[in-house]
Amino acid sequence: MKDIIIIGGGLAGLINAIRLGEAGLDVLLLEKKSYPFHRVCGEYISNEVVPFLESINAFPYELEPSSIREFTLTACSGASASMPLDLGGFGVSRYALDHFLCQRAERAGAEIRQQVAVQSVKFEEDHFQVTLPQNETLEARVVIGAYGKRARLDKQLSRPFMQQRSPYIGVKYHVKVDFPDDVIALHNFPGGYCGISRVEDGRYNVCYLGTRAQLRKYGSIEAMEAKVLHQNPFLRNLWHNAEFLLDQPEVINEISFAPKQPVVNHMLMSGDTAGLITPLCGNGMAMAIHSAKMLSDLLLQYYSPSGLDRTALETEYAAAWKKQFAARLWVGRNTQRLFGAKISSEIGVQLVKRWRSAARSIMQYTHGEPF
Repeated sequence: MKDIIIIGGGLAGLINAIRLGEAGLDVLLLEKKSYPFHRVCGEYISNEVVPFLESINAFPYELEPSSIREFTLTACSGASASMPLDLGGFGVSRYALDHFLCQRAERAGAEIRQQVAVQSVKFEEDHFQVTLPQNETLEARVVIGAYGKRARLDKQLSRPFMQQRSPYIGVKYHVKVDFPDDVIALHNFPGGYCGISRVEDGRYNVCYLGTRAQLRKYGSIEAMEAKVLHQNPFLRNLWHNAEFLLDQPEVINEISFAPKQPVVNHMLMSGDTAGLITPLCGNGMAMAIHSAKMLSDLLLQYYSPSGLDRTALETEYAAAWKKQFAARLWVGRNTQRLFGAKISSEIGVQLVKRWRSAARSIMQYTHGEPF
């Protein structure tokens, strides 16, 4: 019987593994892929997480992340506006960061099994049964779901957001291009938006949110980019002048921003599995790290070998998660309406240019304080 099984080895899963492993709990993390690997992600992290990462010796100084201090927004037409980021952030690829945190978690005492796809999770008689391929079954007193935006387990758990088709797709590249080191830019195009910012090793992350309808219409990602994204002159110039470094883009389908629940059938959800903020907010990675801190704090408070107050743990975690993140997600969903259309994207640029205090307020509402 394991103390904790964590399903998914992204930021939330790995941070939970580090903190719970160092506390002496018997922690097993299951990751379906093998580190290092790429993920569809904006790869920008708000500086609100820096004090916490430093406190657990998990800030990736050795990866030499970029320091980002300026924000630029362009409309579909190419009209642009810039403003400083009050808090700022840093850029580092998930390829490097997740691998770094995996090694850190192993040093903390967590066991990590890679290339393992969880088949099912059942809760009965006050513990979990986790089924792996070839009918291998593991047992644990606590299971943390940290497997990302959507997975087969969500369907098995009958989570409501899985009943709604999402129109969005996400696409990511790494490129080398002439672009400022300290700027994160968000470029609108009809139906979506594309972010670019520096990560480590002189690389830049280019990640965009588009729609399945556009992909179906044009038949391929390349054709969609040429016909849709390149309507924004900044994106057209980027594609023409950048050196694309990946053999092929990373792609994810059916990205849903619908509300989720942080506790499902006694599983404790963490990171994107508990709630996904719209990418334009640039706060998804920081939220995943923060949610893992919240959950691991409560587990360390309520968990003991002699007994677990599961009801109190679940109730307090759900309330803390809602208090910390629900408003951010709501603001993110509603702010997204200013993006991906010609008129609304022009309004967004004017907001940054002329109503700086309003733009700053939106950023503050979607971010937290350093913790």
